[in-house]
Amino acid sequence: MNTNNWTQHIQKFLFLLKDGFFELPYLSNSPQVMLDGLIKLPIVKHNPVQQVIVSDNALWKGTMRYRTIEDGFWILETNLSLNENIVAKANYTQDHVKDYYILSFSVFEYRFPVKGSEDIVLLSTCWTFYKPDTETATYFYKGTEGKFFNIAMNKQWVDKNLKSDKFCKKGVLERFFNSQKGFYTWLDIAPKAHVLSKKISKIMEAENQIHLNNAELRKNTMKLITEFFNNAFEDSRIEDNISLSNLDYYNVAKAEKIILHNLQSAFLGIELIASEVNTSPTKLKNNFKTVFGFSMLQYHKEKNMLLAKQLLQNSEIEVKIIAMITGFESASKFTAAFKKRFGELPSIFREN
Repeated sequence: MNTNNWTQHIQKFLFLLKDGFFELPYLSNSPQVMLDGLIKLPIVKHNPVQQVIVSDNALWKGTMRYRTIEDGFWILETNLSLNENIVAKANYTQDHVKDYYILSFSVFEYRFPVKGSEDIVLLSTCWTFYKPDTETATYFYKGTEGKFFNIAMNKQWVDKNLKSDKFCKKGVLERFFNSQKGFYTWLDIAPKAHVLSKKISKIMEAENQIHLNNAELRKNTMKLITEFFNNAFEDSRIEDNISLSNLDYYNVAKAEKIILHNLQSAFLGIELIASEVNTSPTKLKNNFKTVFGFSMLQYHKEKNMLLAKQLLQNSEIEVKIIAMITGFESASKFTAAFKKRFGELPSIFREN
């Protein structure tokens, strides 16, 4: 595909409904190519002076602010409110260079329905990192709203500004950045990121001071990058640096979607999920751990533990009911799992 036939591609695939999700394709060669492609969509309005793109349609409401901090270094802040299920798909044209890495930090709220009670508003926070020419599929769910920051860095900027000995032993980051495709996700690993992201939002929302605030924006964006890398070596994925095919990344995204849709049940099993995704269990198991750092079973458990933690914080639902909501056979098994994960009993956690 090249830029000239992007419009035809959009007409064919924009809002195509597949497996319960409306498709939103976008170009990911570089931030500029992405913006040029988004501006061509019939559902967006662009204000180049304020550097903002706005869309308000039947499927979602969204605002994207973008800033070029310096040559080869951008930050994009997107606020989304979903009326329907959306899957955003990264595409690449062959007539533009593909040399940007994207580091994304996202915080989304979603309403969790609880029988006999008002919906509970919960947070889902994660980091993703993907390398050039990696075709990713990101699922956004109806009824959720939130914000994500995409920090875009081209290879030349990375070579000049990111030195591996600042974060890890020499040579690790060079190998990580210089390898082929890659897409990795971490759950909420960097506590300071929430404060930093709020500072960045405040700077970017001051649309009448775009150029005056550039130095402050650069400082806080660099702090956000540093906060990520200071915490991203808890597992060995950056050091191992395994590259998968784009089809493998897409299958992993579909597997995650299946797990998230079934959190309230016992784990479905690798074989069943692999059958739904149409790949082999062994391959899917290995690829999933490469992307998420967890096995599929561990990921299911971790998501349920984070869900339970927020239910204890944000609701008065009884512990035994939370155990049922998060797929445990009994309150005692839930209590043991919660204490093992967070170091204290659910009742004590709620009191504190």
